[in-house]
Amino acid sequence: MRIGILTGGGDVPGLNPCIKALVYRAVDEGHEPLGIRRGWAGLLYYNPDDPTTYEECIMPLNKAVVRTIDRTGGTFLHTSRTNPSRVQMEKAPGFLNPEMFPVDEYGLFDFTIHIMRVLEHLEMEMLIPIGGEDTLGYATRIHREGFPIVSIPKTMDNDVFGTDYCIGFSTAVTRSVRFIHQLRSSAGSHERICVVELFGRHSGETSLIAAYLAGVDRAIISEVPFDLERLAHLLLQDKQANPSRYAMMTISEGAHEIGKEVIQTGVADPYGHKKLGGIGAVTAKRLEQVTGEKTMCQELAYLMRSGEPDALDIMVAVNYANTAMVLVQEGKFGRMVALREGRYTDVDAASPTLGVKQVDVRALYEVEEYRPKVMHVHGKPMFLY
Repeated sequence: MRIGILTGGGDVPGLNPCIKALVYRAVDEGHEPLGIRRGWAGLLYYNPDDPTTYEECIMPLNKAVVRTIDRTGGTFLHTSRTNPSRVQMEKAPGFLNPEMFPVDEYGLFDFTIHIMRVLEHLEMEMLIPIGGEDTLGYATRIHREGFPIVSIPKTMDNDVFGTDYCIGFSTAVTRSVRFIHQLRSSAGSHERICVVELFGRHSGETSLIAAYLAGVDRAIISEVPFDLERLAHLLLQDKQANPSRYAMMTISEGAHEIGKEVIQTGVADPYGHKKLGGIGAVTAKRLEQVTGEKTMCQELAYLMRSGEPDALDIMVAVNYANTAMVLVQEGKFGRMVALREGRYTDVDAASPTLGVKQVDVRALYEVEEYRPKVMHVHGKPMFLY
C-alpha cells in the first residue's frame, strides 16, 4: 500500500520518533510511505496539474530519510493549522476556482472534494494523520468520504477525547516542572509571588500535574473559574509560611476569573480558535494590586513543546506507531490508537469529535483551596487521568 503520513496542529516532542517508527515498519512490511508536508496544507495546496508543487507538498519517505529524526523534537514534515473544510477566500489555492466548491454561512470554502482528488492522484491508499482534536476531526471527515485512515493522537495538553494519553504530554510536564524549580531561585531571591502560565485551552491537566509534581503552592486550571481575592489571600499565607518568603502558582492559559471571559487575542484559526495567553500576566498584576506584594510572571508557552522528547514520549510515540501499523495490516480503518487504563488499544476515529477531555475536578482538585488533591492513587492510572 501507499501510505500517507502527516502531522497537523501544534508541534510536540515525540512526533519525529513516531514518524520514524511508522516508516521503518511500513517499509519492512512492503508498503510505500509518503510524507505530506505541513499537515492538511500539503494536500490543499498540491496541484495535480502542476508537477512543480509536488516537492513543496509531498516528501517520499524511506529508512535513510528518517534515520536520525527521532533524536530531535518537533516534526520534520512541518505542520500547520489548516482546515480544508473552512478556508478563507484569500487563503484559497490560486489554481482552484472557489465558485466550484461549497461555502458556509461565514463565507468559508470547503475544499474537501479537492483533497479527495489529490489523494486519488497521488495513488494513496490510506492515511495516518498525527494530531490533536482538530487535525483528527478533519481526518474523520475524510474517512466519512470513504478514504481509509488510522489516527494517532498528540497534544501536550493531553486533551484528545477517547484516549488517556497523547504524544507530547509527558515532555510538556517534565519541562514545566524543571522550569518551575528554576524559577524558585529568582522568586526566593526577591521574595515574590511567582505566577507560571502553562498551555491548556480546555483542560488544566498540565497545570494540575506540573503543580503536583513540583510542589507548587496553588494551581489554577481551565475547568474551575477562580476568585482572585481568595487566591490572593491563600498566596499571602503561603508566602508567609515559607522560610524563603515566596510563593509559587501555576495557571492554565484557558483559565479565567469568576464572571470573566477567557483571554483570547487575534483572529480565529480555521478551527475557530483564537490565540490564548496572557491570563498569567493579568493575574500577576491583579495579585500585586490586591496584596501589595511584588509579583513575577513567566509564560512558559513554546518552551513546553520545544526540544527533544523524554523517554516516555518516545516510548508512547513508537508504540502508537506500531499499533497503527497493526491496524493497517488487519485492515481496521476508521480507528484511532489510544491508551486506556494503561493499555494500548484502539477506538473509533471519530472519538476526538465526541466530547471534551478535562480534569476530573471532583477526584483530583481542591476547588476551595486551588490546588491538586491527590490523596489516593491506588488503582489509578500512572498519570491520574
